[in-house]
Amino acid sequence: MNRLLYSLLPVFTILLLGCTQDQHQSPYSGQESLEIKALTTQEVEGFLNGMGMGLSKVAELNQYPGPKHVLELVDQLELSDQQREQTEALFNQMKKEAVEIGEVYIAKERELNRQFESDEVSSSVVDSLLVEIGKIKGSLRAVHVNTHINMKDILTSDQINKYDQLRGYGEGDTSHNHQNHS
Repeated sequence: MNRLLYSLLPVFTILLLGCTQDQHQSPYSGQESLEIKALTTQEVEGFLNGMGMGLSKVAELNQYPGPKHVLELVDQLELSDQQREQTEALFNQMKKEAVEIGEVYIAKERELNRQFESDEVSSSVVDSLLVEIGKIKGSLRAVHVNTHINMKDILTSDQINKYDQLRGYGEGDTSHNHQNHS
């Protein structure tokens, strides 16, 4: 029995060393070369292209459809020509506003990153920038969320139910909503 334990000791030692090394590696490893350290390349592209990136999840998951996905499901939702036109206009307006705000957001994140790269960063400058960044991101989120609110007014209750089913959200039951959509 002792021989077996001694023969397995090197294996256990290697496994133990491997586990402790992984525990010290940061989940941020490899991101130190990013232009803006706080954002991935995909996030920067998303903000600059007006993508939703989960900003309106509160609306989406509470039966307030998004125009992008409504347009993707136009045939299954049986949108009228008027509904399609309204949805396209709503999406285009949202995208325009989101891109404009996204550009400002990315510029502020770049500025924050530069402060840290300069090695002359101060708490007061960081505090000011973070408040600005928070307000900008809040404005961006409002654009996306409010678009979902406006989208709901374009669709019928049946279309909203169908949307939820097609998107995989439960049974698409809007019985908890008190609004009556025609």
